[in-house]
Amino acid sequence: MALLDQGPSWTDLHRNSLMNAPDSLFLADVQAAADLRQLAIQLVGVRSIRHPVTIESPQGLQHSVASVDMFVGLPAHQKGTHMSRFITLLQENCAPLSTGALAALLYAMLQRLEASSGSIEARFAYFLSKAAPVSGVESLMDYDVTLGARMAGGAMTLRQKVVVPVTSACPCSKRISDYGAHNQRSHVTIVAELGAPLPIADQIRIAESAGSCEVWALLKRPDEKYVTERAYDNPKFVEDVVRDVALELNRDARVVAYTVECENFESIHNHSAYAMIAHDKRIAT
Repeated sequence: MALLDQGPSWTDLHRNSLMNAPDSLFLADVQAAADLRQLAIQLVGVRSIRHPVTIESPQGLQHSVASVDMFVGLPAHQKGTHMSRFITLLQENCAPLSTGALAALLYAMLQRLEASSGSIEARFAYFLSKAAPVSGVESLMDYDVTLGARMAGGAMTLRQKVVVPVTSACPCSKRISDYGAHNQRSHVTIVAELGAPLPIADQIRIAESAGSCEVWALLKRPDEKYVTERAYDNPKFVEDVVRDVALELNRDARVVAYTVECENFESIHNHSAYAMIAHDKRIAT
């Protein structure tokens, strides 16, 4: 008479469970080990992660690709941080990118990495659809934008940076010349520390309004005539541009501190003209 099938033995079951167990049950967590050198590290993490993102804009939700830096502070007693957790956190995040979303991601990162300080920065191209000033033809303008969130000493800092191209005409050239005035393309850079949300498009508009004239990706001949004459009627030095932007930011309650820069890529020199104003509204002057 044949023996009844008793099924797998306990030894077989135990062997199979070991084979199917996750590696983390057996592999040493080296990063969590103690470090005898007792030197704290201010920033450790991952840099320049290319990741798809969505951003709110006046035209609705737009898609872009961001280059992201994610860092935490490492205490002196800990050997290393867990690099894979940064990537996991970023890939879990589905919210449209903004300073508020970055702040939420930073809180989650600090909790996951068991850190008290850290920072996240995301750099990406931002697009606005603009109508030409006379013909009304639509075109997309691109702008370099950086969003940053930082936690240090229990305080959160949120920064929003835009780099905006404008046209500038030289007041001196206009004054001393019998006709014409040299002009050039300029970059206005605004780094704003925010106390309340500031739409990226609003920050771009502040920069564009300070130049001799804003620029467009596509212009017809009537538009080109408008831009040329508008810049000639509104000449600006780099000093004029940064002062005009600073006055506007001083009036904006959403901005608690800022740095504004203007660089003119000179058309009659082989160098740039440059000016910068930095101001923190929380510090009495």
